Amino acid sequence: MVKSGECVVCIDNLETGRMENIAHLIGRPGFSFFLHDIVQPFDVKGPVAQIYNLACAASPPKYQLHPVHTFKTSVIGAINLLELAGRKGARILQSSTSEVYGDPDISPQREDYRGLVNTVGPRSCYDEGKRASETLFHDFHLRRNTDVRIARIFNTYGPRMDPEDGRVISNFSVQALSGLPLTVYGDGKQTRSLCYIDDMLDGLIALMNTDTAGPDPVNLGNPGEYTVLEIADMILEMSGSPASITYRDLPRDDPHQRCPDIGRAIRLLGWAPKVSLREGLVPTLAYFREEILRSARTKERSA
Repeated sequence: MVKSGECVVCIDNLETGRMENIAHLIGRPGFSFFLHDIVQPFDVKGPVAQIYNLACAASPPKYQLHPVHTFKTSVIGAINLLELAGRKGARILQSSTSEVYGDPDISPQREDYRGLVNTVGPRSCYDEGKRASETLFHDFHLRRNTDVRIARIFNTYGPRMDPEDGRVISNFSVQALSGLPLTVYGDGKQTRSLCYIDDMLDGLIALMNTDTAGPDPVNLGNPGEYTVLEIADMILEMSGSPASITYRDLPRDDPHQRCPDIGRAIRLLGWAPKVSLREGLVPTLAYFREEILRSARTKERSA
């Protein structure tokens, strides 16, 4: 967006984000960064046309560290951004999640599926927070005519992920490249559908800019479905790692299936992912390899 000449205001508390990810944008005309937690009220000077609400830790190890704040980010943060959208007359997009479907008993998951979610489990702060934010977006649209979009994002990966993110691609990549055993939870037969970051960004931008989708949720993800063991084997092969696989108990409420029905996105947005998992892992593994080397160099200098 900055490349196309648009002015972008980035607001982040850096709870999970890293300044390294936007270092190339700092100081460029049209880009501003503010260190702020959207749980607290705020305002932006001047006109605003579009708001992307991408806030909230998304990996279980991180959102479970501070569950009350996770829930506040999804709910109070959403209210603050919806109020800002109302003041500015802006269109606002909510980054919801496939986790609203919980541990589904149908596959693939369609937008009209209401989910199978535990309200009092270790993942509830995130799952229920995102479900509540969808309700807020719906009601602000219904009662205040706020121009809203809701994206249900399925697992996304790619360069610039935090090596300590705690999800399957980052865990397996870092472990394989470090020569450590890959940790598989359960029997590894649970499935994941993984969307490369470039495809996801194209989907989010398409949803924001369309006038056909309206306020109803739209699944964005790659319907290619792999078992966790298949993902582990692929990363071991592509990284050339001799590492083994170790098994641990499956965490409570961990979903057994995750696969999007993207028919609505295809019809309304003309969008579908283009990058296969194997293609996307090439730059992703290269990124993690460089991150591991960079970390090692930093430790050497500080020793």
